[in-house]
Amino acid sequence: MMRSQYLYTPKSWRSILQLVFVLLLAVSACTSAATTAPTQVGPVTLNVMTHDSFAASEPVIAQFESQNNVKLNFIKSGDAGSLVNKAILSKNAPLADVLYGVDNTFLSRALEAGIFSPYHSVLLTNIPGPFRLDSSDQALPVDYGDVCINYDKAYLSSNKLAIPATLEDLLKPDYKGMLVV
Repeated sequence: MMRSQYLYTPKSWRSILQLVFVLLLAVSACTSAATTAPTQVGPVTLNVMTHDSFAASEPVIAQFESQNNVKLNFIKSGDAGSLVNKAILSKNAPLADVLYGVDNTFLSRALEAGIFSPYHSVLLTNIPGPFRLDSSDQALPVDYGDVCINYDKAYLSSNKLAIPATLEDLLKPDYKGMLVV
């Protein structure tokens, strides 16, 4: 049986200790890098899925990006229905960080699908109660508007029809087939 012998001089011990120290530092750096989130230097990209008719002015976008250290990336996704459908179908691998443009007609569907996370904004105190359609604060109201129905006064007059005053008026037989949306 042959036995190997190693001779370490004080100089070689110093080299080995230095090597071990460097290796320990490297392992420590790798471990802390894996467990600690890196410091963000530049803007983070914020993906915002919207409906096709969404528009914001460049100065507003630039101001938001500057104030929040983000770069906005808008993902236009059709009308409100298509927007909600895409978000629901991709909820396990979301296409965006934020969804903008869910209206009250699709809100219940989005909430039932569980595509949102609650966010209790301090600004909600400024929103009148009737506009807060989601008590769990998963979907936050941002605006509202009237839907206007235009009519042809000359046509209605020549056909001896009164101008409809309510949506219920449009359900009357006299107006059947006249509403186009």
